[in-house]
Amino acid sequence: MSGTRPSSYAEKRSSGAAGLPDRGSGASASSRPRVAAEHPGLFREGSFGRGPEQRTGSRYAESTHKRSTSGHPGPRSTNSSFEERRTERTQVTTRETFISRTKSPQRRGTVSDRTRTADGSKQRAPEPRRDMRQETPVAAVWEPEAVLLPHTTAPLACRISIPPLASTAPQALQPKPLQDLSLEAQEAVIIEDLLFVFMGFEGQYIRFAKGYNAFEERDRLSGPQWRILQGLDPSLLDLTQSMLRMASHYTALETFVDVQSREEFGSVNHALCASIRKLLQEYLVMVAQLETQFLSDDSFTLHVLNVHVLPTSHMLAQLYAVAHELLKRNALLDDETDESSDDNDDVDHILEQLREGGELVPGNMTGKKICKGGVVLGLITKRLESMSGDPAARALLTTLLRDASRPYMQMLNEWLHHGGINDPHAEFLIKEQRSIRRERLEQDYTDEYWERRYTIRDHDVPPQLEGVKDKVLLAGKYLNVVRECGGVDVSLRVKDVPISFDDNRFLDNVNNAYAHANESLMRLLLTAHGLPARLQSLKHYFFLDPSDYFSYFLELSASELRKPVKSVNTGKLQSLLDLVLRQPGSVVSLDPFKEDVKVEMNEITLTKSLQRVVNITGIEQGETLQPLSSNQPLEGDKNANGFTSLQLDYAVPFPVSLVISRKTVWRYQALFRYLLSLRYLESQLSTTWQTHTSGFVWSYKSSVRRLEIWKRRVWTLRARMLVFVQQLLYFCTAEVIEPNWQSLMARLRGKSGGGTGQDGAASGSTTGVDRTVDELMQDHVDFLDTCLKECMLTNSKLLRIHSKLMQTCTVFATYTNWVSRELEKADPDLSGTTKPPNMTDDQWRHFQTIRTQKVHPQQSHQNQPQNQTQNPQDPNSSILQPPDSNSTGPGPGATDEARIAELFDVMRKWETNFSRHLQILLDALNHYAATETVVLLSLCARLSTANQGTEYAGMRGGEEDGGV
Repeated sequence: MSGTRPSSYAEKRSSGAAGLPDRGSGASASSRPRVAAEHPGLFREGSFGRGPEQRTGSRYAESTHKRSTSGHPGPRSTNSSFEERRTERTQVTTRETFISRTKSPQRRGTVSDRTRTADGSKQRAPEPRRDMRQETPVAAVWEPEAVLLPHTTAPLACRISIPPLASTAPQALQPKPLQDLSLEAQEAVIIEDLLFVFMGFEGQYIRFAKGYNAFEERDRLSGPQWRILQGLDPSLLDLTQSMLRMASHYTALETFVDVQSREEFGSVNHALCASIRKLLQEYLVMVAQLETQFLSDDSFTLHVLNVHVLPTSHMLAQLYAVAHELLKRNALLDDETDESSDDNDDVDHILEQLREGGELVPGNMTGKKICKGGVVLGLITKRLESMSGDPAARALLTTLLRDASRPYMQMLNEWLHHGGINDPHAEFLIKEQRSIRRERLEQDYTDEYWERRYTIRDHDVPPQLEGVKDKVLLAGKYLNVVRECGGVDVSLRVKDVPISFDDNRFLDNVNNAYAHANESLMRLLLTAHGLPARLQSLKHYFFLDPSDYFSYFLELSASELRKPVKSVNTGKLQSLLDLVLRQPGSVVSLDPFKEDVKVEMNEITLTKSLQRVVNITGIEQGETLQPLSSNQPLEGDKNANGFTSLQLDYAVPFPVSLVISRKTVWRYQALFRYLLSLRYLESQLSTTWQTHTSGFVWSYKSSVRRLEIWKRRVWTLRARMLVFVQQLLYFCTAEVIEPNWQSLMARLRGKSGGGTGQDGAASGSTTGVDRTVDELMQDHVDFLDTCLKECMLTNSKLLRIHSKLMQTCTVFATYTNWVSRELEKADPDLSGTTKPPNMTDDQWRHFQTIRTQKVHPQQSHQNQPQNQTQNPQDPNSSILQPPDSNSTGPGPGATDEARIAELFDVMRKWETNFSRHLQILLDALNHYAATETVVLLSLCARLSTANQGTEYAGMRGGEEDGGV
């Protein structure tokens, strides 16, 4: 006997036994074979929810039937049947209750009222019989009970306990062997068993295979294997076995629906299970109809049953294939050894999620094992494509895809039209990092908010969205920004949107939403928040265009900027900058964003900062330039002053901060510091030129010819340095920044059109999209990266060479006063106390006045930079000093010739240092112009004039690069 059958089915069978007319009487009945007469007592009532009939004695021998005692009573009289049923109600029963899968059956009653039978089983003491006519022994009745199981996270999962196996039934309740039955009787009992087996229950002759454990979820998911008791006729055996496959599929699908409906499997799996549950409900209706036909139609044979179930069997096979694939993806059918081998991968996956800011919610904890969301839709879609030649399978899979995609489409429409994500199970193709907030934009040097706040789950994208996943991401990101700025009414519901993937308007919905979101954000940035005006303001301040206000600012703050960087009063500089920016007549005085400009000091030199960035990011290999974050400190320059450490900062509100982010502001600051260093060096060399032209020591024509030759060498070197700095400054501003700026503005002005854009034409929307916000952001970053690259700030070799040249020029300009004093000492006309013959009286009196003022060093030092009082050969000046200069010049008793020789030696080292590194720079520029940036050829041609006529002209820098 088998386990507990449904009570409703038992009641239906009982009512059939009591109320159906006697189909055994009449002419038609007499012509049918009477199987029951030949095999009395064969067809007992099943054990699913009711006790079997045990007919004994003469009354049991007299029972006859057509197909089943419950469905077709024999020709016995109504009174006889009534007496038999009344006798069954008074028989002694044994009630064994199956509580759960793991607990042993509960036993009712006490030990005192139980007796033990001969085979060891317990039964209650017999009660007095009401019908004393029964004198035959009474057999035990096996009547197990079903209980409710605890709730799970699947609300509609079956909560009825699994019936006990038929092999556990008492031996006395086992059916009569099949070989003892006739062919017609075998067919009748097999059909009746199949009706139970179709619903997942064991029959009397069809039972679970011995290797199948009904209490193991893994076995139930795979589907039970069935075995037929020996003795069945071969003509019936093959047909029966072919139909058992459908029963296995039903049991597996029923368990699959219960398992996949759990909370952690997500809404797409829930919708898929709901769709399968509807089909299984129709399947049960078919089984009920087959039972009705079996009970009412004598011509209903096993072949007829097989014909009826063939379409349904094909449907269940397709459903089982889909379910089996999902279970394999979820690792619910794998062995335990396979699961244990992936433990390390699970840990790594969880750690990766934690690093990305994810949370350990149920949807993420087992995200690697659970097949949900877009993966489920992709699996169904792939199977639909492979089964496109089967009309029935295609219709079935289309229905499954339509039903399963509904919750996914709801999330998609919410993202496309409102910019929100309602994804409690982490199954949508867009992943949101809630820990990344827009308040961090002010300290974010990596554009983390825009790049990582919303990302695509590349492995969870449905095939239908694979071609438009970038548009889906951007549409929601754009709309999310507009929503945070109050530009989207989230209370409005978008109507007439597709609700499944098979809707013809699906792609149009995505493209239209993308175009609308992009247009909304572009309008918000360009009009409400004035992005072009912001960019123009950045150009004024960071690119010194125009620079009239900044020259005035440097003049006012020169005394403060000459101090060491730790002594600079930033508040005073900020006040001076505000004063200059509000000066009437200046271009920037009309700038509405001048309040956002701030002055700050950066102790790290520009060269060291850029070299650190280049070494970390590998910009020389063509990667994107990534600035250093604030948690990567660098050692400051001990000799840094206000001029070398000055930089500007710019505060940008949201959402303009998405375009002008901290990463882009860092690039502006790098370019600003570079241009400022060139401007400052140019002003130093200009001051040196003024000294050389207006100073009496330099303008006086000495009687010593070698000193005049030395002066001309000094003037020539100063002119070469000034040409180098001015040509470099002109190249960076006029040939790099300005053309790229105009190109950026041209792209910005071509932001949108009237349906002529490529994306707009492809999308079929009413509004064309020529430029997207992401393209605008990328254009902005590309503009800055191009400027940095063409200004030689992203190549470590060019940075080193350029740094050497800048330091040499700085040394030359800084120690002009020292050189002037040494020149005065070396010139015998100026070092003596008598008037030289080639000097007029007025010139002599003027020179005496200047000499008198120099007696007080504190007065002369007030009008020169602090570093100018140092010796150019001071060991503390490190690389700033001329090479191989270890002495501080001739002593007080040295001759004029020795002093002149020393001056020539210092000048020779300056000339060698400048000319050598300039030629190395020219050779490097030629190389990189041919391999990377062709615009460097223009700079190379301009700088070559500064090295013409020297011994280093035409030298290959590869041989001398070792000293760089």
